[in-house]
Amino acid sequence: MGVCKVNGENYTKTKKRVGYIHRNKAKTVTYSKLGFRCGLEIHQQLKTEKKLFCRCPAGFYQDRTDFDAEIVRHMRPTLSELGEYDGTALMEFKTRKNIFYWIKNSTACTYEIDDTPPFKLNREALETALEVALILKTSIVGELHITRKQYLDGSIPTGFQRTAIVGIDGSIPLRGKNIKIIQLSIEEDSCREVSDIGHKRIYTTDRLGIPLIETVTEPVLLTPDEAVEAGQYLRFLTRSTNKVRTGIGAARQDVNVSIKGGTRVEIKGVSKLRMIPLLTHNEAFRQKALLEIKKDLALRGLKKSKWKATSVRISSKAVDLKTGFLKKSLEKGYLIIAVNLPGFKNILSFFTQPGTTFANEISDRLKVIACLDKPNMLYSEEFEGELNMADLEKARKTLGAGENDAQIIFRSHEDDMKTALETVEERCVLAFDGVPPETRKSLKNGTTVFERVLPGPNRMYPDTDSAPIPITENMIDLARDRMPEEISSRFTQLKKWKIPEDTYTYILKCNFCPLMTRIISDFKASPIFLGCLIGHHLRYIEGHFKPSSLFIPEKLYTLFKFIHQKKLGHEIIREMLKVVYQYPNMDFESVLITIKYIPATKEEILSNVSVLKEKFREIRYSKDPAAEVAWIMGHLRELALGNIRMKTLRKEIEEVCNA
Repeated sequence: MGVCKVNGENYTKTKKRVGYIHRNKAKTVTYSKLGFRCGLEIHQQLKTEKKLFCRCPAGFYQDRTDFDAEIVRHMRPTLSELGEYDGTALMEFKTRKNIFYWIKNSTACTYEIDDTPPFKLNREALETALEVALILKTSIVGELHITRKQYLDGSIPTGFQRTAIVGIDGSIPLRGKNIKIIQLSIEEDSCREVSDIGHKRIYTTDRLGIPLIETVTEPVLLTPDEAVEAGQYLRFLTRSTNKVRTGIGAARQDVNVSIKGGTRVEIKGVSKLRMIPLLTHNEAFRQKALLEIKKDLALRGLKKSKWKATSVRISSKAVDLKTGFLKKSLEKGYLIIAVNLPGFKNILSFFTQPGTTFANEISDRLKVIACLDKPNMLYSEEFEGELNMADLEKARKTLGAGENDAQIIFRSHEDDMKTALETVEERCVLAFDGVPPETRKSLKNGTTVFERVLPGPNRMYPDTDSAPIPITENMIDLARDRMPEEISSRFTQLKKWKIPEDTYTYILKCNFCPLMTRIISDFKASPIFLGCLIGHHLRYIEGHFKPSSLFIPEKLYTLFKFIHQKKLGHEIIREMLKVVYQYPNMDFESVLITIKYIPATKEEILSNVSVLKEKFREIRYSKDPAAEVAWIMGHLRELALGNIRMKTLRKEIEEVCNA
């Protein structure tokens, strides 16, 4: 790292990876020093037959290329009752997006496009929402008031989502402390995005209107590990009702992160809980990096109020472009714009997240707001590969660039150039404030990209099409009667059963505890055997084989019942389960034939031990007595399976071998 002078003061150039600590090396004290705070917004689809405000079927998804109608809409911002424009609305308006909705008749109706008023709220969904609200220990509202929440990215054709608060001020236990639940709401899901390229964004409406519950925690989660624990607990809790949808997209998490000196940044649509620790870790250090940039700009004597970028167009005649990004852009008809950023030397290469720098903060906004698909820009440290040095100096001179300035060059069509220039300058000006409040999209590598500015605080207003719904004591009592046992009780039960802890997540997320209790009670199954059968064996099978038809967990109960009636040993279930999972409709007698089960008595099995003992000693390759027992066990296992417990067989073999 080098040092240069600005206004007589020294400052360090290019502080790449300033203070960044790898996720695997971060400790609790790491996040304490950062002032890390996190809150969750968990969105969970409910398992209902119909959508929330119409009678279209819920849970049926169309092929993305198969649709019966297409509707196109555009964003136009309007003044609120307070005479203000919403920041998100203004941003979306700048994009000049054409929003396309691909509609399938079987999964949508005129309600989805706001041509029909809403039907009465789906009571099945409300009953489930009340049940979850009670499990969360929230105070149930006396009257359900449906409101409209602005959705300005086009994911809901009406521009708003109908939502209603069901309960407030709840809590969940987490490692010796309670995490406050701010509220639980019931609302309708948004559209599925098909693509977002340039000025064209496409959605399907099949998911639109599916009932959701949204659980919002206070931002009191102090480490990424606490955040994922809270997310897991809430997932286990909702699934314990057996009334929520599962699978990809059925549950999505919005994660709010801030650090001391930073601000709330919302990471949208995290589909997998296991991604939360890395995403929140990297966001915390991204904010730390942006705060370092803020300090650096202040140290350089730059003033936000006086800062201004300058720009010029670059033509192929003015500079000798090498083969690469810029030359290809000109060949495709793009304009090439050079922008000077006063005093920003080495800021653009400042590390923000793994694999990204501050330049990405600008590039991401150019893609979202100006609709300039990536790659869309180069910055100072990358120029040498595109421009010869003489032309580079000529471009800087044209821009009036100083020694401590930075430059970017971006490509744009004429219609997008004004928005692009505004976007570049706006993001650089925001750098003087540190961390801008925004919504970011999660990526698979654990980093995030800009999605949009955070919506304004006044985005909700009453829905005049929907009457209030009284929540009666009878409705609450019925919901209370349906409540499953608490998740903390299930954790305690699994520990009492001495089931391996690495099975807990799978067992709880799939809601196997009630089924396990019945199997253990009715068929005297070993809890440890059953826990491993489900948490290890079934989980493995599920990940490696595809069933010919739907496999339901209740099938496991009927399998144990069959084994119990046939008076077979439980260990044979491990062999049968693989076949039963793949072919759920196959009868169990046929499954026994498939796995080549051989009926045999204990005496018939043990009669082979002496012969095998003599044979082993003839071909002995080890003097270890355990090797002899294992060899004989291996030869008798297939015959013994289902007829005698392996533990009993081993004991009998050991007695014969030691005689």
